[in-house]
This record gives sequence, structure tokens and C-alpha cells, in this order.
Amino acid sequence: MDMPTVAIVGRPNVGKSTLFNRLVGKKLALVDDRPGVTRDRREGDVAFGGLHFRVIDTAGLEEADDDTLTGRMRMQTEAAILAADVVLFVIDARAGVLPADQSFAELTRRAGCPVILIANKAEGGAGMSGAYEAFSLGLGDPIPFSAEHGEGLGELHNALIEALPKPDSDEEDDEDAPGGRALRVAIVGRPNAGKSTLINTMLGEERLLVGPEAGITRDSISLDWEWRGRRIKLHDTAGMRRRARIDDKLEKLAVSDGLRAVRFAEVVVMLLDATIPFEKQDLTIVDLVESEGRALVIGLNKWDLVADQPGLLKQLREDCTRLLPQVRGVAVVPLSGLAGQGVDKLMQAVMSAADVWDRRVSTSRINDWLGDALSRNPPPAVSGRRIKIRYATQVKSRPPHFALFGNQLDALPKSYTRYLVNALREAFDLPGTPIRLSLRTSQNPFDKS
Repeated sequence: MDMPTVAIVGRPNVGKSTLFNRLVGKKLALVDDRPGVTRDRREGDVAFGGLHFRVIDTAGLEEADDDTLTGRMRMQTEAAILAADVVLFVIDARAGVLPADQSFAELTRRAGCPVILIANKAEGGAGMSGAYEAFSLGLGDPIPFSAEHGEGLGELHNALIEALPKPDSDEEDDEDAPGGRALRVAIVGRPNAGKSTLINTMLGEERLLVGPEAGITRDSISLDWEWRGRRIKLHDTAGMRRRARIDDKLEKLAVSDGLRAVRFAEVVVMLLDATIPFEKQDLTIVDLVESEGRALVIGLNKWDLVADQPGLLKQLREDCTRLLPQVRGVAVVPLSGLAGQGVDKLMQAVMSAADVWDRRVSTSRINDWLGDALSRNPPPAVSGRRIKIRYATQVKSRPPHFALFGNQLDALPKSYTRYLVNALREAFDLPGTPIRLSLRTSQNPFDKS
């Protein structure tokens, strides 16, 4: 695999070349307080805490006609963005977010590659207010940073680990392979819920050992499969019991392996035994999936044993809404792994859950929604002073993560944040997926009053 490329972009004089020098470990790029010193793209190889990549220092982005020198410099920078695997978008935290940052953030977003937002010149916390303003760019969580003093390198390293393309252990995981990148799906549930039987049915072969005894599967098994031309990596996991009931050391290891499979997955299928659904352990496993931020689908296995009970499916879906409010709207699919019924509907629900989990909503739509939500149900007053929510944006997807800006937000009751999460879920059609909500006590960057 070729060395991945990381492009450093931003307005003139925000510290791009200083960051470039910091990463390559040499003063290859000329640095000066005057803007516009860097004109051509400069490249260097980086070895950074086990990561290896090529970094490109670009000219400062400025609005200009294409046939001017400044315009040609901008076009060079745009070419670097399009060629990059990851973009480091740098702002000056002390200056805050300027209109040029907004327009160039839009250009960077359109390139479609991962973006790491760096609020430079934030040494000693001096630029923290500017760092918070950077949320308005819609590029995710800003990293408070000092290229000059090396503050924030640890956070940048963690972000690069997540953003850089992973070296493929086998060629079949290639994005360009037929069916694209494999969707990672973990099948979880209590012992003897029928996980291995379901996977054998999906694969069309007796690939996994099954039987009436609970706990036959001891480790998390990864299997390649294809559904309607889409590549799937299935993970069968050991049944998860309550901790107090685990005496066997092997089973303890198996349960921890199951937890790792949940963290590795993008979509988790929680398999319930339709004859004894929603036991306490089922609810605990759903809590785990939600806390890990994974997309969720609930499969009601062994449905052929209870299908003759009229109204049961409707009742179980109502029970799901009541018992699992944190994943309101989650798909509940009746199926029989043994009889091979309902697998197609289950996979349709898995694909839909993956799409919702990965969804992004524009900042303008979120703020239109916020105005309506606040007018329908205004935040309460604290000590006679009403809590103000001024602005909202989506900072991440996978799962959808939104940030609210205002004052006294730390006093916002949990009941009100639940109202906002449910309203977000309904307004932007986000059924069943975990939703994260961060509260930031800060001025709206667009509120000049």
C-alpha cells in the first residue's frame, strides 16, 4: 500500500508551516509572521508515533481570480486537498473563526475525505474561546493546539490513527474490491439465542458448531459473506451472561471477546429468543451497544415457535419502545434462523441502520429545527434567569453527535435534553441509533449582538 497523504490547509498565517516543520521534525518550511510566505506545495515524510505518511504544506487559502498569483496558489491548495487521504484544517484560535474559514471549510468538506480540525495558537488555553467557535465549521471536534510549543500532539496522533487509511491485512478488504468495503456486523445475545444457527443459515452451510447446549461458541468468529452484492464481515459471539453467573474462566474470556466484537462492529444485531424476550440480560446488552455508540437492530429469533399468537409482534414492539427508550424506533425483525425465515428483512434493517448511523445533517437544517423545538417547549429558568440555547451543529456521525451552544447549559435538566434528543430523532429520521448531545457554554459564533 502507498504511503497515505496528509494535507495541511487553512488561511494565511495560521501556523501551517510551523505545524509542517513540527511533524517532519526539521525546518523544511520557511516560517515568518507575515502571511503568504508559503506559495508552492511542500512535501515531507513523517514518522509519528508508529504512523507513517507524507505531509503536504500548502499555500494559505485566499479568495482570488484563478489567473492571479494568489488564485493559482489557491488552485494548488485545492489540488492538494483532492489528492489527500486526510486534511488537517488549521485555524488561528486567537483570531477565532473568520468568514474565509467558513467558505474554505465548505470546500474541504466537499472533497469527501476525513478532516481533522486544528485550533492553533491555543497555548496555555489562550485561544479556547476560538477553539469552541470552530465547532461552527461543521468539521468535528477541534483540537486545541500549539504548533510552536508542541501542545496537543497526543490528541492529533489519536485523531490521525482514526482518520488515516488502515493497512489492509488481506486484499479482500480493499475499498475497490467487488461490493466495496465490508460492513462489520456483530451478532450478540444471551446464550442459546440461536446466533450460530442464524449465521449458518446466512452462509448456507454448517460453518459453526451448534446444539441445544448453551455456550457452545467460545470465541468471537469473523466470517466473510455477501448479501445482494454487498460484502459483510459477520462476527458470531459467545453468549453474554450476567457477570455474577460466570464462574468458568474460559467463559469470562469469551464474554470479553464478545465485547470487543461489539466495539469492532458498525452494526450490532441483538438476537432475542422470541419465546422469552426482553429478559434483564437482554436489556443490559442493549445498554452496552448503545454506550459503545453502535447501530442496532433487534432480531426476534425462533419466531416460528410463537407465530400463531395474534398481536404478539405488535406487543413486543411496544415493549421495546417502553423498555429501550435510548434506542427509540429501533427495527424489530421477526425471524427463524433454523427455518431460514426473515433473514432478508433482517439484512434490509441492518443496511438501513448503517445508513442512519452514518447520517449527517446540515447546520442550517439543525438550526431551523432548533428554533421550532425551542418555541414548542422553551428551556426552563434557573434562579429566575432563562437558559438560552443559541446555536446547534452536528460535530460527528457514526453515531450522530450534536453540540448545543448557549449559556447555563450545565443547569439544563436531563428531562429537557431527553426532549431535544427525541425531537432530533424525529425531525431528522434517526430511528434506533444512539444519539450523542454535547452542551457547550459559549457564545454563538454568528451572534454579534
